Amino acid sequence: MRRAVLLFVVLVGVLGALLGVRILKDRRAAEGPAGGSGVVEGTGVDVRSRINARVVTRHVEEGDRVAKGALLVTLDCTEPEASLSETEARLAMARAQADAAKAAAMAATRNSEAVAAQATGSQAQIASLADQQGLAKRQADRLQQMGAATTEASLDQAKAQAASLEQQLEAARHASTAAGRQARAAAEQERASLQQAESAARGVEAADATVRRARINVAECELRAPISGTVETLALEPGELALPGAVVARLVDTARPKATFYLPNAELAAAHPGQEATVRADAYPDRTFNARVVTVAREAAFTPRNVQTRSDRDRLVYPVEVHIDAPEGVLLPGMPVEITLQPRQAPAVAEQQP
Repeated sequence: MRRAVLLFVVLVGVLGALLGVRILKDRRAAEGPAGGSGVVEGTGVDVRSRINARVVTRHVEEGDRVAKGALLVTLDCTEPEASLSETEARLAMARAQADAAKAAAMAATRNSEAVAAQATGSQAQIASLADQQGLAKRQADRLQQMGAATTEASLDQAKAQAASLEQQLEAARHASTAAGRQARAAAEQERASLQQAESAARGVEAADATVRRARINVAECELRAPISGTVETLALEPGELALPGAVVARLVDTARPKATFYLPNAELAAAHPGQEATVRADAYPDRTFNARVVTVAREAAFTPRNVQTRSDRDRLVYPVEVHIDAPEGVLLPGMPVEITLQPRQAPAVAEQQP
C-alpha cells in the first residue's frame, strides 16, 4: 500500500514538472519575438500554348535547370507556316496593286495638269482672237466710212477678214468650253486615282499586319522559357495535342525563394512590410538566412462566425509573406522553415541639453 502511494506521488510530481516546463516554454515563446512556420516556395511560371498544335519534340526534361529564353518544346508548325506563306503572297500582291495604283494616280495627275494647261491656252487664244476680230471689224468700219476714198476690193477684204476672225473666235470659245469640261473630268479622275492609290496603300498595311500576326503564330510553335529556373513539370508527351491556353510546362525560379507563415491577431502589430526576419531550415540546423517581409494580409485567413470573446479573437491568423536571401538552389520548394521577425528598433531619443 505504501509503495503504491509513493509511486502515485512520484508520478504526480513528474507530471507536474512536465506541465511546468511546458507552461514555461509556452510563456517564453509568447514573450519572444513573433514568427511562425512556413514552407519554402519558388516563383512558378506556367508556359502555355497559344495555338492548337501537336507536340513534336521536348528539348528538356523535368528537373533540368534552364536559362531564360531556352527552347523547351517544339510544336507542329505545318499549318501556321502555310498560313504565313499565304499571307506573304497576299502582301506581295497588295504591294504590286499599290504600285500600279500609284503609277495610275501619277499619270492621272500629269494628264490633269496637261488638260488644265490646254484649257488655260484656249482662254488665251480666245482673248487674242477677240482682239484681232475687234481690230478687223474697226478697220472694215473705217474703210466703209471713207466712201469713194477706198476701193471696193479693200472693203470686201476687210469685211471677210473680220468675219473669218469672228468664226475663229466662236470656234475657240467652243473649244475652250470643251477643254474646261475635259479639265474638270481629268481633275475628277485624278482624285479617284489618288483615292484608289490611298486605298491600295491601306491594303498593303492590312496585309502587312496579317503577315506579322502569322509570324507570331509561327513563333509560338517554339515554346521558350520566360524565366531562368527549374523545369518542374512537362505536361505533354510528343504526339499529344496542345490546346490553346493549356499548360505545356511549368518552371520554378528558386533564385528568390519565399515563404508564407501565419501570425495570430495578438502578434499582428509586430509585422510590417520591409521588416527584417530570420529564417531557419530543418535541412540546415546550424545556419540562418536573412529575410524581409513583403506583404501582410489585410484580412484574416480564418474568421470565426462571431468574433465576440478574447479566445475568438486569438484564433484570427493573418498570412505574412517574406522573401528569403539565400544562395540559389540552397532552399528548395517544399522545405519547412521557421521564421522569426526581428523586433523593431526603438527610435533614438535625443538627449536634452541642460
